[in-house]
Amino acid sequence: MKILHVINSLSTGGAEKLVADLAPLQREHGHEVEVLLFRGGESVFREGLENVGIRVYDFGAGTSVYSPLNIFRLIPFMRKYDVIHVHLFPAQYWVAIAKLLSLSKVHLVTTEHSTNNRRRGSLIWKIFDSAVYACYSSIICCADMARTSLCRHIGNWKRICSISNGVDIEKVFQSVISSRGDFGICEDVFLMCQVARFVFPKDQETVVRSLSLLPKNIHAVFIGDGERRENCESLAEKLCVRERIHFLGLRPDVPGLLKMSDLVICSSAYEGLSLASVEGLASGKTVLASDVPGLAEVVGGAGILFPQGDEKALAGAVSRLASDKEFYNETATACLRRSRDFDIRKTAEAYLAVYEKA
Repeated sequence: MKILHVINSLSTGGAEKLVADLAPLQREHGHEVEVLLFRGGESVFREGLENVGIRVYDFGAGTSVYSPLNIFRLIPFMRKYDVIHVHLFPAQYWVAIAKLLSLSKVHLVTTEHSTNNRRRGSLIWKIFDSAVYACYSSIICCADMARTSLCRHIGNWKRICSISNGVDIEKVFQSVISSRGDFGICEDVFLMCQVARFVFPKDQETVVRSLSLLPKNIHAVFIGDGERRENCESLAEKLCVRERIHFLGLRPDVPGLLKMSDLVICSSAYEGLSLASVEGLASGKTVLASDVPGLAEVVGGAGILFPQGDEKALAGAVSRLASDKEFYNETATACLRRSRDFDIRKTAEAYLAVYEKA
């Protein structure tokens, strides 16, 4: 098959990582795979795709993903592929409209990457979403909870299914451990790590608040960037824990940084299926996650869940893991075992089955 993945950009995030991991595996199965971005620019994910020979198109670094002009930029691509796989809003809208205007017979597939968004609960958006999703041969939800949420929004359509996101488990587990010394972190520090953009629904603030309740030998590393980073830095200053927090920004060596840490924290208000949590499981470390859809089904029964936004509960869990080595080792082993359920190769095979059915 000739397959095109369409996504707003390849900057950072779970959907972007899925595209970066999925496309090469689909090509390994003998298919011709390319990627199209609305907003261009350099990124780790784009570099990785191009390094393995996958062509990446874009509409320019300054392009607005919300511009309706993207519809007309898409039309030349509509007749070149057997399957166009679309990720995220508003790309889902523009591709659907471009197909209608071009009279193309290409099969559209989209992935719903979250259990919630700002359009849910609105009657007018329900009408618009229903019309747009009707243009897709298959709507794939990244987790069962995401499917349940979408069905509540637009109805229980037969074309809606769920396929769990995945990561390259072996690559994460076998990655080289990053050196704490490179970041000025002492070896005797008990280190927790969160990988996430500084945007809602990510909740780094709860992690920052928990540090004020924990001993001074417990530090936190944040990997990522975004509009709420300055708020977190200000909060850290206010709570007098700034010297125990390491803001590393965007990094290409996430697996090594996870293995450098003692705990992986996933603090969010909601998720689809968190690839950051799966990478945490695969790193062989204990994962602590907020007890919300998209995290509970990945981490529950292996790592530890805490009530969303509850810094006291988070601090209590961290304190126990830091002081009880036997308990820590038991949960870390359970986390690694759970990660095998989310191997990207299983995800790739399931997606190809959907394409072939379409």
